[in-house]
Amino acid sequence: MPTGTPIARKTFEPKANLYPSGSEAERLRFMELQKGFEKQYKEVFPDKLAPRTVVILPSLTLDQDILSKVKGAIHYEERMLCLLMLLRMPLTKVIYITSVPVPDSIVDYYLHMLPGITDHHARQRLHMISCHDASVRSLTEKVLERPRLIDRIKSLIPDAASAHLTCYNITPLEKTLAVQLGIPLFGTDPDKQYEGSKSGGRKTFRESGVLLPDGFEDLHSKEDVIDALVKLKEKYPSLRKAVVKLNDGFSGDGNAMYKYPPELGTDLRAAIESSFESNFKTVAHDVSNALFFEKIVFMGGIVEEFLDGEIKTSPSVQCVIGTHGEVEIVSTHDQVLGGDDGQIFIGAIFPADAAYNVTLAKEGRKIAETLSKKGALGRFAIDFISVQQADQSWKHYAIEINLRKGGTTHPLLLLQFLTDGKYNDETGLYLTSSGNKRYYFASDNVFSEHYKGLTPDDLMHISIYHGLIYDSASQEGVMFHLVGALSEHGKLGVLCVGTSPERARYFYEKTLEILDHECTPIIEE
Repeated sequence: MPTGTPIARKTFEPKANLYPSGSEAERLRFMELQKGFEKQYKEVFPDKLAPRTVVILPSLTLDQDILSKVKGAIHYEERMLCLLMLLRMPLTKVIYITSVPVPDSIVDYYLHMLPGITDHHARQRLHMISCHDASVRSLTEKVLERPRLIDRIKSLIPDAASAHLTCYNITPLEKTLAVQLGIPLFGTDPDKQYEGSKSGGRKTFRESGVLLPDGFEDLHSKEDVIDALVKLKEKYPSLRKAVVKLNDGFSGDGNAMYKYPPELGTDLRAAIESSFESNFKTVAHDVSNALFFEKIVFMGGIVEEFLDGEIKTSPSVQCVIGTHGEVEIVSTHDQVLGGDDGQIFIGAIFPADAAYNVTLAKEGRKIAETLSKKGALGRFAIDFISVQQADQSWKHYAIEINLRKGGTTHPLLLLQFLTDGKYNDETGLYLTSSGNKRYYFASDNVFSEHYKGLTPDDLMHISIYHGLIYDSASQEGVMFHLVGALSEHGKLGVLCVGTSPERARYFYEKTLEILDHECTPIIEE
C-alpha cells in the first residue's frame, strides 16, 4: 500500500430514532411489545428447554442524591447476579449489563453453583457487558448514552420474540431502552409508577380494605408536613412520634422522624413550628433537612403516625402478578431494621414468623389483587408493621409498596434456583423439590472497617478454607453477594440457608466470626 494512503474505516452512524423518548410513538411501540410478552409468559417461561434471551439491567434508577448516600451503591448492581442461575436452563442466553466490569472471580462464584450445568456450557451463553462508567448516574442513563453498546446488545439477541428485559426498577428510562432494544419489559408500565409511591400505596391500601397507619399523603412542602403533624397530634394527643417519607425513597433512606415535644402548650401549631428543626431528623445522617424538603417539593411525600406496641415486627410480602392478572404470593419475610429509629433495612428472615405469616400473606394478597386490577405486572413487595394484641393475635398495618425488586428479591430467587422449591402461603412454609423445609437469614449490610482491602479473591479463599460455602448435597450453607463493595467499602451481603431458623442464624453468626477473625489486625504487645 503506498505511503500516505488512508485506511478505509467503517464509520458508525446511529440510526434515526423512530420512537423519541416520551413520545406517543414510543408509548404505542411499548404497548405492542408488551402484548408480545403475554405469549412469552404463557409458553416460554414454563418450558425449561425453550430457547430464550434474558437481558438483565440491574440499574437503580432512583433519586441520585439519596442513592449517593448509600455506601458502595454502584455494586448493588451485583445483587441481580442471582439471575445467572437462569443459565441452568440449557438453551437460555443471559446478557448482563453493569456500570463497571464485574470481576471474573465473582461471576465464576455464581456459575459454580449452577446445578446440572458445567461452567463452560454456561459461559458460552453468558455475555457480561459493561459501560465502564463509575459515575453516580443510573446505569440505564449510561446505556442510553451509548448507541454502539445498544447495537451490540441487539446483535446478541438471536430472536426478539423470545427475549425480554428485566430490571431492578422501571422508570420512563427503562421503557425507552426496552423500545430501543425492541424487546418487552417484565414489570409494571412506568406510566403507573405512582401506584408504587408512598402516596399511591396509601390509597391502594384503603381500596384493598387493609389496615394502615393514620396519616396524610400527596404532601409537597414543609408547610404541608407541619399541617399534617398538627392534625395527627390533634387526633391522637398521646402520639409521641410521626414518620415523614419521601414518595420515592428506598431502604429507609428517604424517611425522617419527628418527635413531638413533651410540652406543647395551647398553641399546637406554634409549638410544632418552633421545635421542628430540632425535633425533625432524617434517617440518612448525611441527608440534610434542606435536601429532604427539596425532595418533598420535587417528588412529594407522606406523614403518618408512628405505630407503638410492646411487641411489633416489620414483615413484608413478596408477590408476582402475571400477564393475565394472576396473583402469586412467593414469600413472606421478617425484615431486620436498624438505625436510630429502626427505619433502615438491614436484612431479612425467611419465612416470616409462623405466628402470623399466613394471615400476613392474606393481607398482602388483597393489596396485590387491587394492584392487578390497576395493571401492575411482575415482582414487587409490600411492607407491613405487625403489632401483637393482648389476646396474642396480630394486626398487620400496610406501610408501603415497593413496585420493583428489593432487598428480599435476590435471596429468595437464589434459594429457588438452587433447591427448585416453592413457598406455600397457605402453610407459611418453603419446601424444596424433595419436600424438605428450608429457611434463611440474609443481609445486605455486613460491614466492618477491617474488611476494607479484602479482594473478591481473598473472600473466596477464606470462604473455601473455612467451609463458608453452599453445599448442594445438603442444600444449606452460605452464599455471598455485593462482593464488589468489599475492598473499598468494607461491605458485603450474605445469604445463609439452613434446615431451621436457628441453623440459618448459626451460619450467619459463624460467617461474621470467621470474617472478623481473618480481618482483625493482630496487635503485638
